[in-house]
Amino acid sequence: MLFSKAVGIDLGTANMLIYVKGEGIVLDEPSVVALEAETKKCIAVGQEAKDMLGRTPMRIMAIRPLKDGVIADFEVTEIMLQYFIRKLKLKGMFSRPTILICCPSNITSVERNAIRDAAYRAGAKRVYIEEEPKVAAIGAGLDISKPSGSMVLDIGGGTTDVAILSLGEIVTSTSLKIAGDKMDRDIIKYVKDSYKLLIGDRTAEEIKKRIGTAWRGSRTDTLEVHGRDLVTGLPHTITINSEETELAMRESLQDIVRACRTVLEQTPPELSADIVTRGIVLTGGGALLRGIDELLMNELNIPVYVAENALRCVAEGTGIMLENLHLVR
Repeated sequence: MLFSKAVGIDLGTANMLIYVKGEGIVLDEPSVVALEAETKKCIAVGQEAKDMLGRTPMRIMAIRPLKDGVIADFEVTEIMLQYFIRKLKLKGMFSRPTILICCPSNITSVERNAIRDAAYRAGAKRVYIEEEPKVAAIGAGLDISKPSGSMVLDIGGGTTDVAILSLGEIVTSTSLKIAGDKMDRDIIKYVKDSYKLLIGDRTAEEIKKRIGTAWRGSRTDTLEVHGRDLVTGLPHTITINSEETELAMRESLQDIVRACRTVLEQTPPELSADIVTRGIVLTGGGALLRGIDELLMNELNIPVYVAENALRCVAEGTGIMLENLHLVR
């Protein structure tokens, strides 16, 4: 294998997806690494490591190296990238891959360089960095090269990006650190305050996925939740319903609505006119939250569409960009 591969990486807070040119998406795993506490030896990466979160003995640490869309633990991010590049055999003896990585829209140059360094150290020959909402828009099938406005709301695990694009570039955008993880924490806090029950991150995520809603009345499901009773200290079970999840996440969801408003307020009027007709496209895992489209439609009075491949938009977008690398500066 003498030809170097072109690889697109969606380095997400919750999940990491890898796209290889000519092969499509070859990897979709949680961004979690399990290490031995003393030796820092890697034990597991991805789904296997995620299953250990909150369940490890003292000598093992399960770490999520990315926080709020940026690298929080440089060393561990590097271990994770190297592991997947090795696992997928992306690096030959004489060939190193060209890597395109996505990052949130308003990260600092220091954070951007950290991502670039991690990719080079994991064995890349060339590294391109692109902004996530732009790549998500391309992956969702929007043609952003024309002089008309497209609006994307990308709700990931660590960050929510809102952007308006025209002529292949971002016109106005904002990025906030309120996304899937924050909603999980909201649910944990709500259950703790209302039921005096302590639950873990994974249980909270399960509640959000199975009965969570962003719009009152869009679903009426209940779920049994197990945790530790804060009064007795013993395991305990409660039943929670969808309406309560809406109550728990309301503040965070309103912050996302406000971010959309801010971006719309800063948009040139001609582009605003386009968005009223073309609507907002939702991408990322947060787009799958029940009723979030209804919430945004009611608050902003603009049509809202959920991309059909919401979870994979960014990875698929990197694939389209790799086909047209001459356009990526």
